[in-house]
Amino acid sequence: MRNLLKTAAVALGVMLTTGGVLAASTAANADPAWGYEHPRQAQVLYRAERENRRINHEYRRGEISRWDAMRLHREDRRIVRQEHYFGRYHGGYITRGEQRHLNREENHLSRRIGY
Repeated sequence: MRNLLKTAAVALGVMLTTGGVLAASTAANADPAWGYEHPRQAQVLYRAERENRRINHEYRRGEISRWDAMRLHREDRRIVRQEHYFGRYHGGYITRGEQRHLNREENHLSRRIGY
């Protein structure tokens, strides 16, 4: 472990002295916690945001109570957190099976919202 740290420190020093500062900063920024750009994740996150807007709309129209809206928002946040977990687990994307799982949960939530 100690040798690995020394090697990393030497490599970083070489990179910085040879003008690799831009490459180091770009590499650090290019590794997000999860890939919002991945089509499957974008679709799941879009659906979660859409469900969130529907909950707010129904609450403003008086069709659901404040407690129902809070409960539905909590479930929607749980689905988004689960998507983030899946994304981190697979290095920035979710699998088709995970997408299907998340979509089933969104479908269930959608039926409970109404409209």
